[in-house]
Amino acid sequence: MKIVFTGGGSGGHIYPIIALARQLKKDYTQGLEMTFLGPVGRYRNELEKEGIVIKTIMAGKLRRYFSVLTLLDILKFPIGLIQSFWYLFVLMPNVVFSKGGYGAVPVVFVSWLYRIPVLSHESDLIPGLANRIGAFFSKRMAISFQATEKYFPKKKTALVGNPIRLELVQLCLSSDPENKERAKKVFNINSQKPVVFILGGSQGAEKINQLVLSVLPSLLDKYEVIHQTGEKNYQSIKGYLKEMPQNYHVFSFFDEDQMATAYLVSDLIISRAGAGSIFEIAACAKPSILIPIPKSSSGHQRKNAFAYAQAGATSVLEQNNLTPNMFLNEISEILGNQELIQKMKENAKIFSQMEASQRIVQELIEIGK
Repeated sequence: MKIVFTGGGSGGHIYPIIALARQLKKDYTQGLEMTFLGPVGRYRNELEKEGIVIKTIMAGKLRRYFSVLTLLDILKFPIGLIQSFWYLFVLMPNVVFSKGGYGAVPVVFVSWLYRIPVLSHESDLIPGLANRIGAFFSKRMAISFQATEKYFPKKKTALVGNPIRLELVQLCLSSDPENKERAKKVFNINSQKPVVFILGGSQGAEKINQLVLSVLPSLLDKYEVIHQTGEKNYQSIKGYLKEMPQNYHVFSFFDEDQMATAYLVSDLIISRAGAGSIFEIAACAKPSILIPIPKSSSGHQRKNAFAYAQAGATSVLEQNNLTPNMFLNEISEILGNQELIQKMKENAKIFSQMEASQRIVQELIEIGK
C-alpha cells in the first residue's frame, strides 16, 4: 500500500503522522510505502527515521488577518499546486492522510482531482482554515474533541482522539515502581519533593518562563522542577540565574526518550494547550495546569484547555489574568489535595482515547483498498 502524509511543518502536525507511521508498520507489514508531501520544518530527521520519504512543496500560509507576507504566499500556492500535481501523479498513492495546516491544502485538492481518497484529521476543538477547506475534498474527517463535530458533515466525521507516540507514554503506564526511581536518577533528582514538569514546547513559552523565574525561590522551596524552556530561551535563563539551583533542572529541548522520562517522573505538568500536549498528558494520566496561548488562531488553545477542564482532568489559568501568587497557589492546591490528584488522573485516562492511531490506521487501510 502507498500512503502519502501531508500537513504543516509544526510538531503538532508531524508528531501525529509519526504515530500513525509506527502503527502502520505494525498493522501493514508488507509492501508499505510512506511519503510525506509538504513543508517539514525542523522535523526532517524524525520523519526519515520512520522510513518516510520526504517530498517538499511550496505552500502559502492561510492567514485570517492582513499581512504583506500574504501577497508572497499567494504566489507560492499555484507553485505548490503544480508540485502536488506532479508528485501525486508519479506516486499515485492508495490513500492520503492530511493533518491540516497550510501545507496540506494543495495536496488535498489535487488528491480529490485524481480521485485519491483523503482522510483528514483535526486535532483542535476549533478547526483550522485548512481543514475547513479540506473537509470538502476529504472522504473521511477524524476529530479529537466531541464539540468539533458541528463544523464538519456528520456522515463523514468520527470522533477518534489525537494520535500520540505510544512510546512517550509506555513508561507512565508501566506498573514497575523501579521505573520512576530510575527516571529520577536521569534528572539527578535526590529529594522526596513532588516533581513539577513545566513544558514550553520546541519554541518555548516566554511568558511562562518569565513567570517561573519570578517565583522560582518559592517554587523550589517545596518542589523539584523540570523546566523545558525552548531552545531560543535556554541561554538567557541560564545567564539570568548565573548559578543553577540544586533542584531546578532546566533543558532547552527534549528528545523522545527524555520526554517520556520527564512525563513518568512528574507529579504535576504545566503546559500550553496544544492538542498534542493535552492528549499526551491525558494518556500519562497526570494532573496538569494548562496555560493556553492568548492569541492562538481562533482561540483554539483556550477552547482545547476548557474542553479538557470540563472533563475534570486539568486546571486552566489564563495568561492575561495570571499573577505569580495565583500560579503558586494553583500548584499548591493541586499537589496538596490527594483526592483532587486522583480525580484528575482518572478523568485524564478516560479522556485520552489511546486507540486513536489504531482507529485511523484501520480506516486508512479500508479506504485505501
